[in-house]
Amino acid sequence: MRRHLRFTLAGAGVALALVDTATLAAFGITFAMNGRDVTMLVAAFFGSSFALLGYLIGALIESRRRDREAAAVIREQVETISAARARLVQSEKLAALGQLATAIAHEVRNPLAVIRSSAQGLSESAAPGDHEAQRACAFITAEIDRLSNVISALLAFARPPQLSPRPVAARALFDRALLLAADDLADAGVHVERRDGEDVPPVRADPDLVCQVLLGLLSNATAALEPGGEIALEAHRADDAVELAVADSGPGVAPELRQRVFEPFFTTRPRGTGLGLAVARQIVEAHGGRIEVGERAGGGARFVIRLPAASEPAIAA
Repeated sequence: MRRHLRFTLAGAGVALALVDTATLAAFGITFAMNGRDVTMLVAAFFGSSFALLGYLIGALIESRRRDREAAAVIREQVETISAARARLVQSEKLAALGQLATAIAHEVRNPLAVIRSSAQGLSESAAPGDHEAQRACAFITAEIDRLSNVISALLAFARPPQLSPRPVAARALFDRALLLAADDLADAGVHVERRDGEDVPPVRADPDLVCQVLLGLLSNATAALEPGGEIALEAHRADDAVELAVADSGPGVAPELRQRVFEPFFTTRPRGTGLGLAVARQIVEAHGGRIEVGERAGGGARFVIRLPAASEPAIAA
């Protein structure tokens, strides 16, 4: 119908001219020329004029609408091309990073294992009262473990996640993540509150990888809290998806940093690698979902993972 707007307005112009002529005739107003009644001729003139005007206005409106639609299509295509180019660049970077990470892992892991083993041997052979040697060995072991974690994070980021998705309940994912994080949560004195109702549908996801994401978010939340802080785990339906949220009562994430926290190697921690949230985003996006950070009601950070809902019943995680 939109494409025939010009003809609709042209017909409306003719109708308007006829109505005007009929109204004038009803008031006794007629048109004459050389003693002849030319009211119908005047009506035809006004009708053709209004029809032409309506046609031109309709054509103008249709032209502007087509221009807007064309601009929207072009803009969408440009955005698609830009996104494809960004993914291609990212893929090339990941390929190069993967080669680098593999080389680093090959060259560094074995020496680190030898150094760690030696440090443990020195610690065991040190005199019982030699606290300085014990402290030095413990420091060496802790730093080697940290470097090993950095290498593992590099490899995890450089390698695309391999998914084995299946229907799994949000409650099962929370149970598993909390079980693995129980000791850290207890040591930090953090209270955990859960809101995952029975009406939440299962998600179609790889439970191991999603649990890894939840575990990382729990670790980040724990690190941001003082003893006695609170963490909330939430799950609810969102149209054809399920949203899993991890919120904490800590200082939160500044608005200007909420997009950057998912960038590789960006971190606000003195000893952070900046890869944890980047890997989390990789995993979530590989599931066809997305991860965002916002503000918790009452203050603090709130990370939300949106995953596709499963159409079949959940199986054990």
